[in-house]
Amino acid sequence: MLIALQQFGDPKPMAVNNRPLFIPALGAIYSNFGTLAETLLRVAAGALLVVHGSGKITDPFGSIEMVESLGFYPGAFWSPLLAVTEFFGGILLVLGLFTRPAAFATTIVLIVTIYFHWVTAGQGYFGAEKSILWTFVLLFFLFRGANAHSVDAKIGKEF
Repeated sequence: MLIALQQFGDPKPMAVNNRPLFIPALGAIYSNFGTLAETLLRVAAGALLVVHGSGKITDPFGSIEMVESLGFYPGAFWSPLLAVTEFFGGILLVLGLFTRPAAFATTIVLIVTIYFHWVTAGQGYFGAEKSILWTFVLLFFLFRGANAHSVDAKIGKEF
């Protein structure tokens, strides 16, 4: 139990496991660039959400029919909420500010998107695969939080 807590309890920089590497010289690269790769993934995910949400934020009521087709009434409430979640959630992820709440909100949006593509639009897996991938990326940050390269780290507190 203690080993499990030590291994999984500290969500700070990702540690390289203790298994020997086939090419030992790669150990330094993995340990030095792991945090950078994690930061780049968070920034890329956030930036893509900003780009995706920018069309909705300029026309916040443009998705009324789509959200109502999913059973979310009134669409005039849910459509702007969708726009704000994607656009500003993306900005928060880029900054690493309130990372977990931003990842939670955008994960909920993506779960609805998966349902839309898979069931409502009848596209199945191939219509939902990008949303599935992005859901798991955001779940990573929901459970892990931001790392040292974030506003959350500079503040010294996170959710």
